[in-house]
This record gives sequence, structure tokens and C-alpha cells, in this order.
Amino acid sequence: MAFHDIRFPAAISFDSLGGPTRRTEIVTLTSGYEQRNTAWAHSRRRYDAGVGLRSLDDVAQLIAFFEARGGQLHAFRWKDWSDYKSCAPSAAISEMDQTLGYGDGATADWPLVKNYVSGEGAYARPITKPVANTVQIAVAGQKLDEGTDYTLNLGLGRVIFASPPAPGAEISAGFEFDVPVRFETDTIQISVSSFRAGQIPSVPLIEVRP
Repeated sequence: MAFHDIRFPAAISFDSLGGPTRRTEIVTLTSGYEQRNTAWAHSRRRYDAGVGLRSLDDVAQLIAFFEARGGQLHAFRWKDWSDYKSCAPSAAISEMDQTLGYGDGATADWPLVKNYVSGEGAYARPITKPVANTVQIAVAGQKLDEGTDYTLNLGLGRVIFASPPAPGAEISAGFEFDVPVRFETDTIQISVSSFRAGQIPSVPLIEVRP
């Protein structure tokens, strides 16, 4: 995957429209009962950046970004303002926000995840594009120091410990993160007169797998 480690202009993405998409296959039996299944282990997010355009300067910035990415060719970072950190939107990030797993005394390389829990259901979302200087890590409730106790692979969203966490020790983390996306079109059509009249162009984006 061709990926440019640059974030789409956050001021434009702030007012954008989008969120997670699932693919569920539903078969209705002759009895009226349903069989439901999914081929996707993870959701895939879609956005429309056009909704966030507020001025012709925004349009110019969008076109420059689009051209520099080669349209659909290169993926990039996107800040989803509705879901961009490990805690609640109103809370401050803490090293205890998300449980990554429990040490086994041998594994030193751990992926960042965000856990979504509701009732008996739960989903662990891989976080592959954490934001630099926002990640906090703890083992057994003890906050660790980056560079001494662990290093980060910001391109893959992985924590590499200097020493594998002890068996049974809870590994937790807090962080901000971006979504890796690409343009879902190779064409952007904008009319200045239409834009001034309030007609917003559609600029679809789609999440890419790392």
C-alpha cells in the first residue's frame, strides 16, 4: 500500500460526514427465520470531506491535497473528530484507558487496540496510526517511559517493550489516533458559482487496511 504519512487538513475534516460500515449477509429462510453472517472481522470507515468545505480557500487546499496524493493512488491520515482517542471525547487520555492484553513473559511486541463494549458484545479495533507524542503505556498499572521501557512503531501502531511484560501483567495504553484512508474517486468536480450558491461537492474517502 502506498501511504503518505500526512494528515488531511483537520479544519476541513471537522465538519465532515462519515463513520463505520459493516458488511452483513442476510439470508431469509422459507420459515421466515434469518441467517446472518459477515465476511469482515473489522468495520471499514467511510467519510465525505466535501461537507467540511466552508470557503474557496478550503477548496484550494483540498485540490492541492488531492493532487499531491495522486487521487486514489496514495493513502493518508484522517482525523475522525467523532472517534479519535482512547477515552471518552470529554475525558483526558490516560495510560489505563485501553487493555492491550496480558503479558506472557515472552512477547515483547504488542499492537495498539481500542475496545468497544456494549452489553455482552465487544469489538477490539486495531489502531494502526497512533498520533506521535500522545501514546502512554503502563504495565501492571505502572506508567512506563518511552525510549527506556519501550519504543513505538507509529506506522503500524505497535509497542515494542525493552523486556517482555511478566506473565499475567496487564498491558494498557492511552492515545490519540488517525484513520488510514484514501480518496474513493479520481475526479473532483467543483463549480465556483455552485459552491457559492451552497451546493457542496461530494469528496468520498474510504478506510484502507494496513
